[in-house]
Amino acid sequence: MAVGPDSSSSLLSEQKEGKPLIVILVGAPGSGKSTFCNDVISGARRTWTRICQDTIANGKAGTKAQCLQSAINALQEGKNVLIDRCNLELEQRSEFLKLGGTRANVHSVVLDLPARVCISRSVKRTGHEGNLQGGKAAAVVNRMLQKKVLPKLNEGFSRITFCQNDEDVKTAVNTYRLLGLFDNLSSGVFGQKSEDSKVQQGIMKFLKKVDTDEFGSENSSSKDKYKENNSCSMVIEKGNEAGEDEQNNDLQWNDAPTLAFPSISTSDFQFNMDKASDVIVEAVADFLSKVEKVELILVDLSPKSKIISLVKFKASKKNVDTNRFSTYVGDITRLYSRGGLICNVIANASNWRLKPGGGGVNAAIFNAGGEALEIATKEQADTISPGGSVIVPLPRTSPLYQREGVTHVIHVLGPNMNPQRPNCLKDDYEKGCKVLYEAYTSLFNKFASIALRQNYQKEYCGDSKCEPSSSFGNFFGSVVERQPSLSEPMSKREVSHDYDSNKKSKANGGDFGSLSQGFVVLEKEKQNSEGTDRSAKISWGSWAHALHQIAMHPEKHSRDVIEISDDFVVINDLYPKATKHILVTSRLPGLDCLADIRREHLPMLQKMHAAGLKWAEKFSSDDPSLVFRLGYHSVPSMRQLHLHVISQDFDSTHLKKKKHWNSFNTPFFRDSIDVHEEININGLATLKDEKILSSELRCHRCKSAHPNIPRLRSHIAACKTPFASHLQNGRLVFAASGSPEPASDI
Repeated sequence: MAVGPDSSSSLLSEQKEGKPLIVILVGAPGSGKSTFCNDVISGARRTWTRICQDTIANGKAGTKAQCLQSAINALQEGKNVLIDRCNLELEQRSEFLKLGGTRANVHSVVLDLPARVCISRSVKRTGHEGNLQGGKAAAVVNRMLQKKVLPKLNEGFSRITFCQNDEDVKTAVNTYRLLGLFDNLSSGVFGQKSEDSKVQQGIMKFLKKVDTDEFGSENSSSKDKYKENNSCSMVIEKGNEAGEDEQNNDLQWNDAPTLAFPSISTSDFQFNMDKASDVIVEAVADFLSKVEKVELILVDLSPKSKIISLVKFKASKKNVDTNRFSTYVGDITRLYSRGGLICNVIANASNWRLKPGGGGVNAAIFNAGGEALEIATKEQADTISPGGSVIVPLPRTSPLYQREGVTHVIHVLGPNMNPQRPNCLKDDYEKGCKVLYEAYTSLFNKFASIALRQNYQKEYCGDSKCEPSSSFGNFFGSVVERQPSLSEPMSKREVSHDYDSNKKSKANGGDFGSLSQGFVVLEKEKQNSEGTDRSAKISWGSWAHALHQIAMHPEKHSRDVIEISDDFVVINDLYPKATKHILVTSRLPGLDCLADIRREHLPMLQKMHAAGLKWAEKFSSDDPSLVFRLGYHSVPSMRQLHLHVISQDFDSTHLKKKKHWNSFNTPFFRDSIDVHEEININGLATLKDEKILSSELRCHRCKSAHPNIPRLRSHIAACKTPFASHLQNGRLVFAASGSPEPASDI
């Protein structure tokens, strides 16, 4: 076996005819596999085909079986094949090895770059084909590297090249790019430092690095113990341990509002861990069954955490969704900087005085939050009683906000079983479990109210950091009813902790039903011949009433309204999806959406259309390059019937999701003229099902398919194909001085 450096020139040996090659890339996300393939293909002497599971199904993620078939087809055509998958485990690459034998030589290129490099690249990149980017990419890289098994010749490879750095990668690229039609490469293993290095130590060092200045000088004994434990390596359990061959592999991530929380009362308050784990699993399961689009992470500092082991076991028995509930071993105040996890909300197991000090989580969070957290906490409450929680918006000056991206801390207090601490329950676990469940329920309720706002922002601007205008912000409110005295500020005299007063009530979070309404629940009643809801009842979330309030009281929202009449108001869309995007909104009470329209409403619709047409023509006269379309969404997200007037350039930073694009460029978007005709003839407008929003992304001009929004936006900026013929006859509004483009039959 040859082990040594490779060169792109000395290893080529001429034969009468070179066999096709299958090069199986092995590497974590962010190691540069796709870049390697593109660099080889660019200027190569041989014909290469890149096979990537993220795009194998017409630009969308597919299966391993599809990759195998595509490789077979390429080999039959005499092409060389680059397998662009992670292939970090033996079973993930074994099927591709079987394609070799007499028809092809099988090589492997192992991109064994440092873990910190892969994590950094994955977190920072945008527009990734598999949508693996942002903070959560770090957790995926970590988990995959823990299972890494380096390839060996006895698997069936004739050649394995290891790349430890960028220079190694460049050499390997040149080796395959310069490979001629009749050239073969020498067999053996090249560039491997150690055959037994299955897991990079770099990832452990990267994730466990301890900042010696992390804590102040107070309570040194407690903090030294906390810091000492924090030197453990990080373990992340996130989602199912699914292989790459699933239809939707585990690299498809969508960021969701995430709460990281510690186990409450099991440390200083000495609550029985077995009983506590039962309560945690029950509270988590209840919450996730009622509230969507959120994630929960239980955090513990110890790598041998008993509470995490118990919760993981019991959660699996209860079939808790592991894609939305996970466990993490590490420092709750360093989730992003050390683990790459973006948790916008963290919970603190507080004391009743809501003061810094003591040890464990409370001391760590107050120290990490700095003086800004202490001041913000005092502004919200003076004390807290067992079973309650207090939301503290974190100031931007706080190190937790600046370093970790934490926007809120929720202080929560559980029951005490420690006789050395006040208000000990003396092993009354019947009462203790009840109060502990109330504490978790109160915590999750408060988190849901924060998540509702964040999900609204992501829905309408594609960026959780954006802020709605003041007029819209007034309508968020709280999804949860006002909490009873458990979570209200209390005087010290009142903190006698009468546990019997902490009984669950619907308002206290025993029922999460009200929370789910914040995420717009559709109750299916009946379907028309189109397979679409005709009279679906919409339970509008609190934020969804904003448009209704503006329409009913436009005088209170003069900054947002650009035209007012007795029948409608015109406003700029809060999160426009194009250069120009306005809403002509009906002022008729009870007219919430297109499904409510009947023939008697036709005169009002015609007035709304005329107003929209007037504004479109005005915008087009100001900028003749703009072309407009007027129409309605089949099922709107905001209450109160509104007509969209939107320019067809779709040049907006708020256009970031597939459903944003498809809501305007599929039959889900009903042209205003078509709606008028249908109502005039049938008395009703045809509605399209929301399932169409998950359709593949296609250019609205040439109908070409694209794997993601960044690629699509790049394409449409340059696409000059004429609009489809069915959009003519008044469905598109051009500049008055110009003329409509020639119609396309696409």
